[in-house]
Amino acid sequence: MARRLTTFSKFLITLLIVAVLFFAGKYFLENTEIGRELSNQANTEYQNNDNGNSNDNNTNVSPSSSRKNDDVIRIGTVTWGGYAGGQYFNEGFQANTQSRFYKDYGIKVEFVNNDDVNASLNAWKKGDIDLHWYTIDAFPTIAGGLKDYDPVALWQADWSRGGDAIVVRPGITSVSGLKNKKIAVAEMTPSHSFLLYLLDAGGMKASDIEIVTQASAIDAAAAFKSGNVDAAVVWSPDDEACIRAVNGARILESSRSASHIIADFFFAKREFVNANRDKLQKLYEGWMKGAAEINANASNKTKAAKILSQGLGIPEADAMAAINNVRLVTHGDNQNFFGLNTSYKGVTGESLYRRMADKYKELGYASDSPGWRRIAMPTFVQTSSLSGAQHDPEGKASFTAATAADEKKEAIATKRVSISFRTGEFKLDENAKYIIDREFVEIAKAFGNSRVRIEGNTDNTGSKATNVALSKKRAQSVADYLINEYDMPRNRFIIIGNGPDKPVASNNTEDGRAQNRRTDFELVAN
Repeated sequence: MARRLTTFSKFLITLLIVAVLFFAGKYFLENTEIGRELSNQANTEYQNNDNGNSNDNNTNVSPSSSRKNDDVIRIGTVTWGGYAGGQYFNEGFQANTQSRFYKDYGIKVEFVNNDDVNASLNAWKKGDIDLHWYTIDAFPTIAGGLKDYDPVALWQADWSRGGDAIVVRPGITSVSGLKNKKIAVAEMTPSHSFLLYLLDAGGMKASDIEIVTQASAIDAAAAFKSGNVDAAVVWSPDDEACIRAVNGARILESSRSASHIIADFFFAKREFVNANRDKLQKLYEGWMKGAAEINANASNKTKAAKILSQGLGIPEADAMAAINNVRLVTHGDNQNFFGLNTSYKGVTGESLYRRMADKYKELGYASDSPGWRRIAMPTFVQTSSLSGAQHDPEGKASFTAATAADEKKEAIATKRVSISFRTGEFKLDENAKYIIDREFVEIAKAFGNSRVRIEGNTDNTGSKATNVALSKKRAQSVADYLINEYDMPRNRFIIIGNGPDKPVASNNTEDGRAQNRRTDFELVAN
């Protein structure tokens, strides 16, 4: 005979069922992609409603100065793929309980996207935003105006690797072709820095071109498409749009080859940093973990693209392209950036900042920018406990051995440098090394993914065969110096000995012969 359950037994069974459903649901929300998305969406909506914002993550409105939820670290960004490491680790743009910053470190993080940089900087000044993006190359142009807020550079987020480009109309095939041409560019921005570097690589100055000032890179693209200028410095994906709009247009150069010019970093007020050191240490380490995971795994990158797509309100394919147009830097890259790795020979934040501070000061744009030691605060990089191969710095660019075709390939930029050798000799003396350091090393570092063709040239004194052999040995000496002193890849270099065959002046005068005894440094597409 069956026994009937008591009321207490029914209660226990009901309680057990509820517990099973609860833990099953918790597991689903925390351990499956669909569950995490649903939970994140719910938290995002809650957070938006709590802040008085709409449910559109792509709002370009700064958060209210009332600063509800003062424990939230707010980070000012623009529409760019280089901040994906932090946004991915945060599981979105809004502060939410599924964020790994929250779950692993107990901190709340919000990304405030605003493509109006001046408005965003004003929000930072008022305290509505705690950390703000900029590029270290262009920071000298605004640092002086921020001195009352005592800004400090905390860490690097990315290197631009294709996100910035210069598009040119038909007929312009090298930097020398830009001479006396109209170029649309947003002054005192990363675009301007890129243009100045490119001109220097081609042995030109800003006075050799006509800058047509634009409010932004977007406006520069519009000016190019309208036919009002000969070239423009633009951001991806506007480079491809310009090529489609102007028949025969092409990309002259991009940051995919000019790999170490445009570096995004984050800065904050020194007062805020001193009051929030523990939180910022956790923010840095979580961010670097996110970047390392995206770099290491295609599925993680896909997830990051989905987060950017939702947060920026752009198609997922565009978000993926944005991530692919940058190098998300690691903890090891940050150690290099702040000069903490004494064996690193590449571009550092200090060298980039100081070079562009001098350049912009020369042009009248940055008369009062503070020194690097004043703004650099690598505290969180120095004290981080991150380790393992996934946090290692980026390796050297890879090049195959140069071919005969590489010897004849058209150069993007050519810089002629007079390096003195004793008659009949090819070894570099200390003065020759100084000239190479001053005139070309920083260019070679900045355009790290370009081949370098070194062409030795002589006057016509002596036999042609002797001069050709000597000029090639001299070119090889220069390459060997760059390889041994600056750890540049040997296969990167194309060595040419022209002898007297490519004079740039008459050999009938001493001055002309001196001009012909030169070394040409040329950047060639890899």
